Amino acid sequence: MKAERLHELADAYGADLRRWPASERAFAESLLAADPSLKAVLDEAATLDALLNAAPAPVPSAALTARILAAAPKRKARGRLGRSVWYLGAGWAAAACAGVVAGVGLTTHLSADARADAVLYQSSLTGVDDTEVLG
Repeated sequence: MKAERLHELADAYGADLRRWPASERAFAESLLAADPSLKAVLDEAATLDALLNAAPAPVPSAALTARILAAAPKRKARGRLGRSVWYLGAGWAAAACAGVVAGVGLTTHLSADARADAVLYQSSLTGVDDTEVLG
């Protein structure tokens, strides 16, 4: 199964292990170290890589370029879509502000008990009795 995986990865990424994902690269290096005969898999991939690198890059004709540009969607003037996107953005901004206000309000309310407990704990550490403070 491991050799089959090495074949699949060599077919997908080629012979240069630097092009492979890091996790797969570590797998391949450990597999090649354990079984040097599997280097033939990378040699086959290197042959294919060389053929692909030697092939000329395709250049599209002017007619094909013109057809593709003509078929591309045209940019519309701002209309209903522009306004709806603006409204959507404003709605998200309002929701974010409401969330911040609610979060601050709840945090203040919920942390009041914790602050009171902290004050009472700190006052018990100083050793001052309430009757001395209050008279």
